[in-house]
Amino acid sequence: MNINIICIGKLKEKYWQDAVNEYLKRMKGYCPMAIIELKEAKLPKNASRADELKVMETEGRQILAKVSDSDFVITLEIEGKMLDSVELSEQINRIFSGGTQTVDLIIGGSLGLSDEVKRRSNYALSFSRMTFPHQMMRVILLEQIYRAFKIINREAYHK
Repeated sequence: MNINIICIGKLKEKYWQDAVNEYLKRMKGYCPMAIIELKEAKLPKNASRADELKVMETEGRQILAKVSDSDFVITLEIEGKMLDSVELSEQINRIFSGGTQTVDLIIGGSLGLSDEVKRRSNYALSFSRMTFPHQMMRVILLEQIYRAFKIINREAYHK
């Protein structure tokens, strides 16, 4: 089993990089994880809705190029289903127990995900109805994946 986090944009601040690296290190005992960072498409100043859609489509094509047909795709979307940590661990366990080898978790750019990516998604997950910076969301997602594996393995983890 493998987990890929496919995301638009790079982490610029060292504190975000350190947090991501800490959770990647913690995950080594559970399953291989990869962070796939994709370049943000440029949005012109005073962008129209058509410009925004073009950016989302460009970023969407980049994302889909990293997804295999057999992967289980989880998109992070405001409109997705909200789960608590135990429910997320159960969902991850079900996915891998069903024979899936790779799960791709997708964090879109500042404008969100293209309709094409949303259509490819097997599961839309929401952490909140609020919007978070993609750097912070990456750390929150990693922490919750780590927590899910601790729950799956019936290991203690702070509450």
